[in-house]
Amino acid sequence: MHAKNFDTALQSISRRNFLALAGAIPAALLAQEALPAQAADAATETALKKYPIGLELYSVRGELKRDLPATLKNVSGMGYEVVEFYAPYYDWSIPYAKDVRTQMDDLGLRCYSTHNSFKSFTPGDGMGKAIELNQILGAKIIVLASAPNSHGLDGWKHLCEQLTNDCEALKQHGLRAGFHNHNTEWAKLDGDLRTMDVIAANTPKEFVLQLDVGTCVAAGADPVAWINANPGRIRVLHLKDWAPGSEAEGKSYRVLFGEGVCPWKEIFAAAEATGGVEYYLLEQEGSRYSEFEGVRRCLDNWKTMRKNA
Repeated sequence: MHAKNFDTALQSISRRNFLALAGAIPAALLAQEALPAQAADAATETALKKYPIGLELYSVRGELKRDLPATLKNVSGMGYEVVEFYAPYYDWSIPYAKDVRTQMDDLGLRCYSTHNSFKSFTPGDGMGKAIELNQILGAKIIVLASAPNSHGLDGWKHLCEQLTNDCEALKQHGLRAGFHNHNTEWAKLDGDLRTMDVIAANTPKEFVLQLDVGTCVAAGADPVAWINANPGRIRVLHLKDWAPGSEAEGKSYRVLFGEGVCPWKEIFAAAEATGGVEYYLLEQEGSRYSEFEGVRRCLDNWKTMRKNA
């Protein structure tokens, strides 16, 4: 540009605009330098918050039985966002369930699912009470914690027929049905067909397959392969670890989350890319620590693992 023209253009820029422009340049440079660190922090925050972390309250069953309000307060104070009540909740009265919901709301806790006996899946008053209690608690999934005696392939198929009917009944109330596996459901029923294969093949896609990772690994099954084989159906996982050895040695299910042999990195990747996971639940059946200390350490291990992912 000719010097005379440049002087003219410069004069056309107001002093205020010039100062604003000059100030923006170093600010932009500083923002550019800070971007990688900010992006890393944001990624860490997303990993921790995208999938709420909860606790299956069977992990603190002794404390829960002794003092439910104090247990909820302790669990919330540790940083848990979600709780899952197990079968004894079914015996609560409606007013008591409403009081528990108020306590959870005050603490910022949520209950997205409950563990149930087969009574909750029995049409009539049995299922009716389960529906009412779960609606009060804000739960969306009623999980069958363990199946009634079902023998052989035909027995499991018959159970799946009822669970399919239950899905339709619960859907009308904004609820989903689910099943929680233990070791036995990974056993073969017919040739290479396992019980879990039968359940998955004979229930609708919206039926939730709640994966208990520790029992799956203990039974010699591959949790990653199972998740990938059932896209969109692993809405919630029980993060229970396991290690070869006896409980007396502090092994088996007595190892804390992150101390066993479960391939957590691969499990999380599959659950989040394929499984359709909505939230995670830590579960500890017992350990070398007290109930509260054990679940606190499990949560610390979870946070460390997710930050380093």
